Order: sequence, then structure tokens, then C-alpha cells
Amino acid sequence: MSDLRQEIEKRRTFAIISHPDAGKTTLTEKFLLYGGAINLAGSVKGKATARHAVSDWMEIEKERGISVTSSVLQFNYGGYCINILDTPGHQDFSEDTYRTLMAADSAVMVIDASKGVEAQTRKLFKVCVMRHIPIFTFINKMDRDANDTFELLDDIEKELGIATCPVNWPIGSGKNFKGVYDRNTRKVMTFADTLKGTKEGTEKEISIDDDALVDEIGEAFRDQLVEEIELLDGASAEFDMDLVSKGELSPVFFGSALTNFGVETFLKHFLQMTTSPLPRKSDHGIVDPFSEDFSAFVFKIQANMNKAHRDRIAFMRICSGKFEAGMEVYHVQGGKKIKLSQPQQLMAQERKIVEEAYAGDIIGVFDPGIFSIGDTLTTSSEKFAFEGIPTFAPEHFARVRQVDTMKRKQFMKGITQIAQEGAIQIFQEYNTGMEEIIVGVVGVLQFDVLKYRLNNEYNVEIRMENLPYEHIRWIENKDIDVDKIQGTSDMKKIKDLKGRPLLLFVNSWSVGMTLERNEGLILSEFGRE
Repeated sequence: MSDLRQEIEKRRTFAIISHPDAGKTTLTEKFLLYGGAINLAGSVKGKATARHAVSDWMEIEKERGISVTSSVLQFNYGGYCINILDTPGHQDFSEDTYRTLMAADSAVMVIDASKGVEAQTRKLFKVCVMRHIPIFTFINKMDRDANDTFELLDDIEKELGIATCPVNWPIGSGKNFKGVYDRNTRKVMTFADTLKGTKEGTEKEISIDDDALVDEIGEAFRDQLVEEIELLDGASAEFDMDLVSKGELSPVFFGSALTNFGVETFLKHFLQMTTSPLPRKSDHGIVDPFSEDFSAFVFKIQANMNKAHRDRIAFMRICSGKFEAGMEVYHVQGGKKIKLSQPQQLMAQERKIVEEAYAGDIIGVFDPGIFSIGDTLTTSSEKFAFEGIPTFAPEHFARVRQVDTMKRKQFMKGITQIAQEGAIQIFQEYNTGMEEIIVGVVGVLQFDVLKYRLNNEYNVEIRMENLPYEHIRWIENKDIDVDKIQGTSDMKKIKDLKGRPLLLFVNSWSVGMTLERNEGLILSEFGRE
């Protein structure tokens, strides 16, 4: 048991969130560099070093320089075992991100120093707040001209409604970015070149009271630093670990992921401030991570990660106990015992088979098509289920047909698999079969990805016809006769794959009218898995 406890206490699982282009994937790369998982870090833009980032593996990602699907990376550093969940920053893929946040214990928010808080950050932040998970802020791109540091902090507080406490403080920005001051040690850290950020680089530490500091950064910057620190000490929130763990105070760090500056400092502090895996809620009460019974939930399904084999991997977060390869677990939603085969841990697309894993870890197991997002697996005699993961309402709809009617089978297989991953939702007309399929997505870029993947992975060409609907509602009433629902002329009755009835509307006025005309009808914006 003590071994189990030790192993679980070493684990840290966090998600990295940000607006597109704030430098999230680059930061992930640098963590791996320090963890010794890769020797040379690539960047998404990759001009000087033509390597693509390790966490971006789908062709379409390399073409567009964006992360489309969340990837999971594990590495060891300083006696800890760290699981990073890298999430897509692009708003069109937000659903995947929301689910990923369900599997993390804390979040690192990356903000671009020249732009401050952006739209996508707000959305993701809301999900973190909803879950009360600790949020750490890394203000990136200090090697470019940045906004005033006090304004950046003010922006976070105003926009996101969370107090901030800078752990370190930047000196200058852009070409004049001299280093960072650590408020705890009262030392300034300067940094030498890192071969465009591909190597770790060397640091110098100088005390703020040391005369050598002026030689290093110049008098003007030293005086400015002393002045700003006085201001800061008087104005910023006191560091309070209790508030951090409730998600009400965010420790802030400054640096540049591209040049590696401040990344290691951040990593060290982060590991000290975060906790080992947290307990989870289930329908039988709280599940303790240190329990001997294994339990996990599926938060993501990814098909065709390996071109050579048509495969599906179900990613699960282990919530308690220890996993051993080949063990038999109870699949709560399927109601039967199963063997988890081919368990893998991923370094993006490089996989390695895992023999054992512990609470806090993320593993991928082969899915023969039995898992859905939100499923619970356990060895406990109590057959509990973890809280469901919400499905977000799609905002864009299109009718999809395959061009070659002979490829019906491939088309159905492809579209069902992609839907099970949760990237798209598929519906059919209420009174017809599967001749015509309606696809709903959260962001329009998903349509391109669907087209691309059906063509590339299943060899099926499709035609899409955009539909005018913008609102979708799940019907909560169990005993209602859908045929008798009186709606507006623009309302459409559809059903999902599980046969549940739904309504589509062109505008919100029609939603209100339909509720007025049908007394007792209950509609909801979220579907529950």
C-alpha cells in the first residue's frame, strides 16, 4: 500500500489552455525538453528548426499550424511524474477541450503578453471555474514587445474575475527583455542564448541588492525594477495556497517559451504548488484516489491514430488505485466485465505499451467499439459511475451525403466513428432512416476536418449542404408524443444516434414560441451522456 501511495503522490495532471497562437504548444515542448523526453524542441511555426511540434500529429495540423485534437504527454521531472493534456486552442475545437478539462486536476493558462486575455481564454476559463480547479497563469512572449505588466494583471482580474499573485516579475520586454525577478528569493535571473530555444540555455542569478546587477541589466532597468516591486508589494494579493487550490487566486509567472526563458522556474514552482490527484465525484459519493480499487473514466476517443491499422483508442483518466496490463475491470455502462487490452501511454503519436499506471495517469486502451465518452471502469464491488460529461450544443448544421452510393458502408462506419470521438454530433430526420444524415458541429472548421478525414481515412467523398438552423434543444420529457408537438414553421424534428428526440430551430424566437404552444414541454441546451 505504501508503494501505491508514493506512486500516486508523485503524479501531477494538468491541462494547458489558451487562445490560439499564445504559445501553448511551444510551452508544452519546452516542458518535455526539461523533462528529458526530447532533446531538441520543435515549434509550431518552425522556421529556423524545421521540426513540427511533438504534440501535433495529424496532417491537417501540420498544414495549418494549429492543434486540432488534444494530445496527452507524460514525462518525469524532479521526482514527479507529470501528465500534460495539451488542448486545441482553436475555438472550433472547444468541445474536445472542455472534456479534456474534466480529466485534469489543475490548468495552466497561457496568455500572450502583447494581447492580454482573449476570447477563447474566457470560455475555457469558465469551465475551470465551474470545476473549481487551480489555475496557474504563464504570461508568454516576453521576448516581444509586451503590454504594461500591471495592465496585464489588471486585465486578468477584470476579465476573468480571479485575483492574481505574481510569483516573479519581468524586467523589460522585446529586445530589452533582461530577465525576471523572483519575489521569494529576491534574486534577478538573467538568461543566455538557447540556440533559438532548442536547448536549455544557462541562467545567472544576481541578488537585487548586489551592485553587479547594474552591470548586467543597466541602471535604468534596475531603478524601474525597484520602483515596480515597491508598488507590487503594496498592491498585489498575498499569496494564499488555500485560495489557489480553490481556483480563486492565480499565481502568475512571466517568461518566453520560445527562448526557454522562465519555463523551468515556472515548472519548479508549479510542482510545489499543485497537489497529487484529487478525489472525484460519483453517484455513490466521493472516490478516494488512494483506494486500492482501480477506477477510471473515458474522456476522449480517437480513431485511426495509426494509419497502418484502423484502430480506436479510448483515453481514460485513472481516478483511483493502480492499473495493471491485462487486468479485468467492470464496464459500468456496458454492464459487463472486460479485459483492457493493449494499454498505451502516448508521446503524441509515439506509443509505448504500459505495464502499470496509477491514479492521475492517462492511458489509452484499444476500443473495439464498446466505449462512449463519460464511461466508468472499475474493479470495485460498488458499481458506481462518475459524473457525466456534458455534451455541448452544436451551433452549425449541414446535411451530408456520400457522392458514391456504393460506399454506403464505409460512409456510415467513418461518420459513426468520428461522431463517437465527440468531434461531431450526428442526427437523422425524425421519421426516416439513415439515408440522410444531419451533422452538427460546435465550430465550422470541424466540417473541413470531417471532409478531410472521411476522404483520407475511409476513402469516401461527401457533399455538404449547409442548413440554416442555429439552435438545438434536447427534449427532457420522457412521456411526450413527439408527433404531437406544435412548433413553428422553421422547426425541425430530429433524433440522435440513441433514438432520443431533439428539435432544431432557426432562431431563438421559435424556441420561445414552441414552449408557449406546448404546455409542460421541457427543453434543454445540454445533452448528458
